[in-house]
Amino acid sequence: MKSKRPYHHGNLKQALLDAALDLIRTKGAEAFTLREAARVAGVSHSAAYRHFRDKNDLLAAVATEGYNRMTEEIVAAIEPGKTAYEKFSLSGRAFIQFALRNPEHFKVIYDAPRRYEYPETNAAGERAFGTLITLVEECQAAGILQQGNARMLALMYLLMVIGVAKLAITGRLPFTKIDDVADFENKIGDALTRGLAPDPQQAKAARKKAGKKSGSA
Repeated sequence: MKSKRPYHHGNLKQALLDAALDLIRTKGAEAFTLREAARVAGVSHSAAYRHFRDKNDLLAAVATEGYNRMTEEIVAAIEPGKTAYEKFSLSGRAFIQFALRNPEHFKVIYDAPRRYEYPETNAAGERAFGTLITLVEECQAAGILQQGNARMLALMYLLMVIGVAKLAITGRLPFTKIDDVADFENKIGDALTRGLAPDPQQAKAARKKAGKKSGSA
C-alpha cells in the first residue's frame, strides 16, 4: 500500500495518526499493525516506535484526537444558542455532523475496544461527555429536563445520538445527507426530551430558581 499522506519532517506523530485513519477506513481499526501504519506514512517501523509503543498506543492517540475535535466542534456549534434547549439541540446536531464527517474517529471511539490504561484518552473522553452533562444541567435548571442524576440523563441522550450515527454510517437510514440525518436526530431528541420533562410543579420551581440565579448575577 502506497502512502497517501507523505511524511514531512517534524510531523511524524501526525503522519502516523493520519496513516492510521487511512487504514481504519480501508481495513478497520483492528485489522492493521503499527508496521503497516509506518509504511503508509512513508517511514520506517523503527521511527514509528519513537512515538507509539504498539498499535493500541496509536489507536488511543486517534481516539484522543477524535474526542478533542468533537468537543471543539460541539462547543463552537452551541455558541449561537440563546436558550438551554437550543444549545442542547445544537449539541446533538453537531455530534451527528462530526460522526458522519469523521467516521474513522467515531469508530475508534465507539466501536473499538476501550483502552482504559490511557489517561490522556480517558480525560479527553470525560471532557467531551462533560460538555453534554453541563448542557443537561442547564436544561434541568431551566425546567426542561427532570431533576436527578445529570450524568445518567446525559448518558441516555448519548446512547441515542450514537445509535443514529451508527445507523447513518452503515447506510441503514432511508436518507444519506448529513443535514437530513441531523434533522432526524433532532426529532428523536425532541421526543426524548419530552419524555424526560419534569412534572409542572417541578418545572415551575426550576424556572423560579434559575430566575433568582440570573437576577443575582
